[in-house]
Amino acid sequence: MSEPAVTWLTQEAHDRLKAELEHLSGPARTEIAERIAAARDEGDLKENGGYHAAREEQAKNEARIRELSEKLRTVHIGTPPDDGMVEAGMLVDVLLAGEPMTFLLGSREIAGTTDVDVYSPTSPLGAAINGHSIGETVSYAAPNGKQFTVEITGAKPFQG
Repeated sequence: MSEPAVTWLTQEAHDRLKAELEHLSGPARTEIAERIAAARDEGDLKENGGYHAAREEQAKNEARIRELSEKLRTVHIGTPPDDGMVEAGMLVDVLLAGEPMTFLLGSREIAGTTDVDVYSPTSPLGAAINGHSIGETVSYAAPNGKQFTVEITGAKPFQG
């Protein structure tokens, strides 16, 4: 079994996710359970839309709780080292097929409310550049199968 991926988060992002987890685990979970109980009391569950909607919401809530719990379990608060190496938590500048592009390599939760594009380190583009340094040129296989060259022109820790 492989090690879980480390999630780099700013303090603000960490606090925001922790507050969301506390809300989903407490008040939101209780509210959904109350709606399920109220719908169950209405009788026939086969044709009870309110019951089925509440159960679906409960499943989504529990999935988000699991996702947040795992992210917060493997979190590093702060930023990765500013060593010119592309890794999760870095704001990366590239020339993709000659076109400049800037994005955050990492989790959407890091970006928070900013407008920066986010690419996962496991996405095709993220995987192609992850672990490489400024000045390197790598090959990237797009999801449509086309090959592109990617020149890494900058990499600095994302500050939020």
